Amino acid sequence: MIDTEKLFAGEPRSIARAISSVESGAAGAAELMKVVFPKTGRAMIVGITGSPGAGKSSLVDKLALLYKDRGEKVGIVCVDPSSPFSGGAILGDRIRMATIGLDKNVFIRSMATRGNMGGLSRATVDAVAILDAAGFDKVIVETVGVGQDEVEIVKTADVSVVVLVPGMGDDIQAIKAGIMEIGDVFVINKADREGALRTQKELESLLSLAHRPDFWDPPIVKTVATESKGIEDLSKAIESYNDFQKQGDASLTRKHAIARWRLLGLLQERLLAEVLNKNGTNERLNKLSLEIAKKIKDPYTAVAEILKSE
Repeated sequence: MIDTEKLFAGEPRSIARAISSVESGAAGAAELMKVVFPKTGRAMIVGITGSPGAGKSSLVDKLALLYKDRGEKVGIVCVDPSSPFSGGAILGDRIRMATIGLDKNVFIRSMATRGNMGGLSRATVDAVAILDAAGFDKVIVETVGVGQDEVEIVKTADVSVVVLVPGMGDDIQAIKAGIMEIGDVFVINKADREGALRTQKELESLLSLAHRPDFWDPPIVKTVATESKGIEDLSKAIESYNDFQKQGDASLTRKHAIARWRLLGLLQERLLAEVLNKNGTNERLNKLSLEIAKKIKDPYTAVAEILKSE
């Protein structure tokens, strides 16, 4: 049993055990989250996403260092891809963040996707809630890509930061559909590279076409994370959107959307678990999947059969 008093006091071992509990879907995880939920809402959640190789880890490292130097407690959740066979995080805990992770006011956790249907998003959001309840001032969520799961996770942040690099060209066109509407702050990292200005102009033209219901104009910040350049500007841009939300109904609208998304996610997970836990369902799943593999039956008929028998 996890000692919630130690958890709320920010004791690292209790935090780690609590996150492991929700990640693995342990028996008492739901009861733990019921206790954690009322203690949340104090931390500022910053979601950072972007294409692989954009320098997100370096950016997160420097941003966390800035917050730490201001005397704030920082929690970092890194969402890693996982091996579809072993289920472990391929990247593991970030080696580049090893130094900052030794500080008592910084807590870093890598989370593997594990191939769970919806489990990644739910476990990550729960991990963020645990860090919030444990008294962290800032919680940074870093995702490794711009896939659907990553976009969903970043949506749950108070401020979503999208990281791009110069020379992406057509990549900006490719990612705009999924990313443009979720970015509250855009970062052009490695801005000392050739093509930074062109990337900025492309981004500005794309943003001018985007319509945001809250009428926020997302700032574009140039950084060189490896040299700590532009990190202060990034923190100001993040704060400016956080302050902007508090002025009107934007914050409640966002929180309402997040709450609905979380509710649907939990409902899907619970219903799926209930179906799978019924007697004989696993055997039927194996039988039906074999029939699908042999082209005897199609997946849609198989799903209809499973649901009909419930």
